[in-house]
Amino acid sequence: MLHFSQLPEITGGKIVSSGKPKPAAIEHLLIDSRKLAVPEASLFFAIRGDRHDGHEYIRELYEKGVRQFVVEQNHPTTQEGFAFSKDTILEDTIFVLAVPDPVRALQAVAAWHRRQFQIPVVGITGSNGKTIVKEWLATLLGKSHHVAKSPRSYNSQVGVPLSVWPVNDSHTLGVFEAGISKPGEMVRLEEVIQPTIGIFTNIGTAHDEGFENRQQKIAEKARLFAHCEAVVYCADHAEIRQYLSENLPPEVKRWTWNKNPIPNGEGLGVGFMLPFTDEASVENAMHCITLMQHLGISDAEIQERLRLLHPVSMRLELKQGIRGCYLIDDTYNNDLAGLQIALDFLDSQQQRARKTVILSDVLESGEDEAQLYGKIAGMLRGKNVDRLIGIGEVISRNAGVFDFPTILFPNTEDFLKKANTLFSNELILLKGARTFRFERIVRQLQQKTHGTVLEINLDAVAHNLNHFRSLLRPQTKIMAMVKAFAYGSGSAEIASLLQFHRVDYLAVAYADEGVLLRENGITLPIMVMNPSVETFWQLIDCQLEPEIYSLRILQEFLDFLEENDHSAKIHLKLETGMNRLGFEAEHLPELIRTLRQNPRLHVAAIFSHLAASEDPQHRDFTLAQIERFEIVADKISKPLGYQPLRHIVNSAGIAHYPDAQFDMVRLGIGLYGVGTNADEQTHLQTVGTLKTTISQIKHVKAGETVGYGRRGNVLTDSTIATIAIGYADGFDRRFSLGNGKVWVNGHLAPVIGSVCMDMTMVDITNIPAQEGDTVVVFGAESPIQQLAAWANTIPYELMTGIGERVKRVFFAG
Repeated sequence: MLHFSQLPEITGGKIVSSGKPKPAAIEHLLIDSRKLAVPEASLFFAIRGDRHDGHEYIRELYEKGVRQFVVEQNHPTTQEGFAFSKDTILEDTIFVLAVPDPVRALQAVAAWHRRQFQIPVVGITGSNGKTIVKEWLATLLGKSHHVAKSPRSYNSQVGVPLSVWPVNDSHTLGVFEAGISKPGEMVRLEEVIQPTIGIFTNIGTAHDEGFENRQQKIAEKARLFAHCEAVVYCADHAEIRQYLSENLPPEVKRWTWNKNPIPNGEGLGVGFMLPFTDEASVENAMHCITLMQHLGISDAEIQERLRLLHPVSMRLELKQGIRGCYLIDDTYNNDLAGLQIALDFLDSQQQRARKTVILSDVLESGEDEAQLYGKIAGMLRGKNVDRLIGIGEVISRNAGVFDFPTILFPNTEDFLKKANTLFSNELILLKGARTFRFERIVRQLQQKTHGTVLEINLDAVAHNLNHFRSLLRPQTKIMAMVKAFAYGSGSAEIASLLQFHRVDYLAVAYADEGVLLRENGITLPIMVMNPSVETFWQLIDCQLEPEIYSLRILQEFLDFLEENDHSAKIHLKLETGMNRLGFEAEHLPELIRTLRQNPRLHVAAIFSHLAASEDPQHRDFTLAQIERFEIVADKISKPLGYQPLRHIVNSAGIAHYPDAQFDMVRLGIGLYGVGTNADEQTHLQTVGTLKTTISQIKHVKAGETVGYGRRGNVLTDSTIATIAIGYADGFDRRFSLGNGKVWVNGHLAPVIGSVCMDMTMVDITNIPAQEGDTVVVFGAESPIQQLAAWANTIPYELMTGIGERVKRVFFAG
């Protein structure tokens, strides 16, 4: 057990505040204030990055009960005579260690912890497949070992130490993955993982930009094997084979395999039956098979264990459920580390106030069951879970540790008999061991809709947000646009994510959209762009801030406030060249006079709208707009006696006009993964993937026709698939007659005939497909920009036109 007094020796840091009473033993390493679970046993590392600073959250954590901190010694708040605040935190109640680099200190603590356990550890690196190989190895070796492993894809400079920290006396094997993006990083991760066996999956283009060449990247990744006894790799990867053969010490064993069997039938991995045939899965499995063979497991036993393999879900899915519920589907990631990650995700969602966890017995933890379920109870309590539904005999006999509402069932069958009556308007997290078959629970509780879904990658939204943040000055605020159902992506879900990632403002088009966000737990300031007299009460009741763009709407709102004795924040829209909404120059004297005479009104912001920020040929016009805006905004601000926020640039303007950031920027389409040019697009990730299914396949003879009006002429014998999407779902009729194409099993299939209301026919001649196959309308394979070009429109129209009957599924990695 680690104690605060040991940290100076482990990290080389200096204690600058040593309070009383003695602190609790350190059980949890914390780097994100939002993921706090057990305050008294947590050690917080205040990490400073380009766009965040952990030191800013120390007071918040102190007030929540955290008393042990690692801080940066050169940070302005951490000099000798340490104090977080002049008047609130007393040094005799807090324990603080100052270090040169909190990330290095985190790694040093994890490395110290790793050294306490003399167990074999598999370290996995490579460009692709690390997480799948890690998960499969944990499954395959779990029959003979109690395995500690990285949760999900925790393989970064902070992810690896957080993965290693949970190792305890019950574990007999470790499996951890390590990823790097630049030279020098793997040395640190090797010190933390201390692998005894290495696996090099493959080498590809990921993170090429961080290295001088492919050889350097291989060399840096191979540093993970510095103290390994053996390394597994595919001998067909020539660059990897050459480097390892030349640079591994001679005493290190090389456990290799070949993609093509040796002619005489020799060679490891030959002759096994796998539950999949795609090349990537076979290669991932071969790493596992080779390792098991060299560990002395018989081929017969390996074949039996291979039956346990299944596709690895590397994401948490948020789905709409019955009776107003949302489901977080994280079945089959059933260990404490996975539970903590899922609870953090649950805690970040605000769609429903009531939170329920459905949890099966946690199998093969290696811990005393009373101690295990005591920990689980503390984790649930720390995330303010309202109710636990436990399924299994073990969790049932430990019911006494749960001091909050709990319903217990001996098995999944008994639960399913009552499931439909147990839930209403709540957020439900499902986590169950595979033997409990929680997929049946998901099917029963999930809202029933047709097979067309829009998958929203919440991690991609966060990535895109962070990309644009990287282009801003540290003090620049962000207003995120979530109007029009968050550009079709789901306003409440996206807003919850943005609130979790601490954006400063949200913007919606109409008051109803803002009311919906408030009903779903969103507390951020919200600007309403199109207020009306009929919605003024909604604005006040829900603390929404209207955009005021004319003297008429200003006076109407002011009359309402005076009549009902209220005050409000407003946002002034200026006309600078868009010629849509906004105050013009001749309105300024009366506007200023009205604002000065009416203290009920507080101007939160002054803003305008760029007409062509994405188009270089209009740069002079845009610069003129920016100049005009700054002049007029100053004219308004000076008489007010205070400085409202100013903002004019949108997604395109953030990159193209960095000097016009003012106090805040408005982030819209870029947040959802659509860049204004090819260069910007390389920095963004795809957020939405619209998928449907093949309902039926028909073979149609030459000379026949397809669809309404016989508009689809079949010129040669063809294979036609009917897919479950039409213009009522947002698949525009302009895609008719071959103008649109969809992605079917790696091939583009053109639309034949007319798009119907609920279905569409596509030509899949010479494309391998069968009924029930997934069809991608747009996504990473088929960018929405290409789809928009086929329809002669813009991505905005297609994104916002996706019908509400299309089920949204939200997921995070």
